[in-house]
Amino acid sequence: MRAGTAMSPPPTPDQLAANLADVRARMAAAARGAGRDPAAITLLAVSKTFSAEAVRALAGCGQRAFAESYAQEALDKLDALGDLALEWHFIGPLQSNKAKLVAPGFALVHSVDRLKIARALDRHRAGLPPLDVCLQVNVSGEASKAGCAPEAVAALAAQVAAECPNLRLRGLMAIPAQGPSPEASRPAFRRLGELLQGLRAGGPDAPWDVLSMGMSGDYEIAIEEGATHVRVGSALFGERADTSPRAPD
Repeated sequence: MRAGTAMSPPPTPDQLAANLADVRARMAAAARGAGRDPAAITLLAVSKTFSAEAVRALAGCGQRAFAESYAQEALDKLDALGDLALEWHFIGPLQSNKAKLVAPGFALVHSVDRLKIARALDRHRAGLPPLDVCLQVNVSGEASKAGCAPEAVAALAAQVAAECPNLRLRGLMAIPAQGPSPEASRPAFRRLGELLQGLRAGGPDAPWDVLSMGMSGDYEIAIEEGATHVRVGSALFGERADTSPRAPD
């Protein structure tokens, strides 16, 4: 756990089960409304600031894919929950000196926003199967937001593909600017989808099958715009002790 970070109190097991059922039902309805297969969308339960026990409880309700934002806190949970068959995703900002903590144990890193980070992950993934990664895009152009500029995505993708043999490009991730309503996120989600289509048409050879977007407040809109992975935290676990603005949920 990060120094100074308080663990957030989780809901009861019954409430966790009810929350999970509600989120899954709303995801399925949004997918069907958009003419999509609900099974094609992955729910990532964002467990940052919640304890390993809370993760274990939600896993007991059938959730298997979890996402973390802080490297050391994530590793503590991976160690504590090693007896469970869980899939772990890293979605937070990543410094190159933390890449050695993240590279070995995660299924997918969503937040690669510059070549330096990709190189660090690549170096620490040597000798293991390739690490799946997404490029994080600053679709809203916020000065305080991580992510490469939309116009830089193709060049970054080409550099990662050429220089990082231990990484496998999968798709794009974004955290739109906070808006007055879920609908306000739609243009940013649509823009990210267009960028992914561009990479499919003219980017480096890669699956390009992941569109990671949508959080507790707007995941239904994200699904309507093509999200394959939605990152949902507070709608499952409740409000956090850590209330930093517009984190990856």
